[in-house]
Amino acid sequence: MRISSPLLRSGATVAAVAALPAVLSAGPAWAGPGISVSTTGTTVSVTTTACAQLNGSWGTASLLTSSQRDFAQGRQVALSGTGSGQSAAWSGIAPGTYTVIVMCSNNSTAGTQTVIVSSAPSPSPSPSRSATPSPSASPGGVMGGLGGAVQDYGTATLVAGGALVGTGVIAAAWFLRRRSKPYRF
Repeated sequence: MRISSPLLRSGATVAAVAALPAVLSAGPAWAGPGISVSTTGTTVSVTTTACAQLNGSWGTASLLTSSQRDFAQGRQVALSGTGSGQSAAWSGIAPGTYTVIVMCSNNSTAGTQTVIVSSAPSPSPSPSRSATPSPSASPGGVMGGLGGAVQDYGTATLVAGGALVGTGVIAAAWFLRRRSKPYRF
């Protein structure tokens, strides 16, 4: 009679699943300090943690159009913030492709990143009111789209979801394998 522990056989699988989030989330760690650029409507903003304050200044950020090549040619904004993070923003930006460059006060480049500003959606005419409310008139209704088309999820959310799916697949395979042997409990 052979005695084997299911925990010993599944130990490697459990270890692999447990290590999955650590491996997947290790991607940004090697990137080091740099900049993060985001757009909201016609506003472009940049954040960084790479600059140190020197003579009361954190540094300067510059927004360059696709035809501009030099830091001095762009729209420059002084960085503001604290030791834990600095930021700058530009508003009223026309649709197009732009490059953001951040220069720290010690003349080192914190980073360069390209960003696309899309045109703001035009307001749609509001429908006339009817006596019976339509399903779309209720707040918190159903959002249509193809998964990520509605909301942009961060890396942590995607890693956690991938780990859950992977765990579910492994658990289902383990359950079906155990079920195929009727003499086991």
